[in-house]
Amino acid sequence: MSDLKEKVDILSNTELFKPCGKEMVEQIAEFCSLYKVSKNETIFMNGDPGNSLYIVKSGEISVLHAQDNKQAHEIARYSAGDFFGEVDMLMNTQRNAEARAAEDSEILRFPGEDKTLQDFLMASPPIGAELLRLFMQTAAARIRKANALLKENSPWVQEVRAQVYRDKLTGLYNKTFLEEQLPAYLRNKNEPVSLMMMKADNFKFINDNFGHDAGDQALVLIGAALSKYIPANTAVIVRFMGNEISCLFPGANREKALEHAQGIRNLYNSLDMSSITKNTSFNFTVSIGIAVFPDHAKTSEELIACAHELPLLGRYRGGNKILFPEDK
Repeated sequence: MSDLKEKVDILSNTELFKPCGKEMVEQIAEFCSLYKVSKNETIFMNGDPGNSLYIVKSGEISVLHAQDNKQAHEIARYSAGDFFGEVDMLMNTQRNAEARAAEDSEILRFPGEDKTLQDFLMASPPIGAELLRLFMQTAAARIRKANALLKENSPWVQEVRAQVYRDKLTGLYNKTFLEEQLPAYLRNKNEPVSLMMMKADNFKFINDNFGHDAGDQALVLIGAALSKYIPANTAVIVRFMGNEISCLFPGANREKALEHAQGIRNLYNSLDMSSITKNTSFNFTVSIGIAVFPDHAKTSEELIACAHELPLLGRYRGGNKILFPEDK
């Protein structure tokens, strides 16, 4: 078999080039190089120019990636008939990974040695334009496939979301979650949503007398107690900032929110802090602010602002208070 015919056969049996006609494939083959690589031989390095795509004729090629000087780990493996490297070539960007032969292999490179994609486009403008269209179509298909994979691997997606939306200390949702997700809870203008902000009036006593580690322990205890007290399908509990905790109650009107707040106040007042305060007599008091959508605010930003300012006012008025915006 002649070298050119072999290249044509490889291209014709590769998914990327199957839509191409015979003449187009033959012209592409003229710009290709076919060569062998030994096991562990490097094909390209991280930082190399992304000026070619590769098709595996035989063997296997491993693509590895390393971050922060850590040992490289395999992120993809290609076998006979697979192709790789086309996105970097199309975008004319540097490689961000290393390709290495996992075993003795034979690969086809387009464009070949001492040739560029620009050379091909200038030599055959109509075929070059069609080839670019195929590249873009293939890249879009791979992105769609990746998106589908992300949806299918929901545990992995949930882990990523946890890194973004969970407070590392308490395990509760964080401020980012509340600010980004609250608008979705307010879509139904006819359904009330109550947002509660609470701050322990005397939390500073813990930090001042027992240290900030004790304060962290107290926050963990509060978060665990609230999570146990409030059913997961009833509310979303958020560590908003510092020692300020927020509870979101979808479907709760003013009366229901007040009932929840009274129960939470009793919970704070009865927390056993002896393990943190070294048996020093101590009981939390807490001031709670409640804003109800759509009565007190029409947007998520307004709802947060309305509730957020009330706990400090409750502390100023003696502490252990439950306040609505109209109580100001």
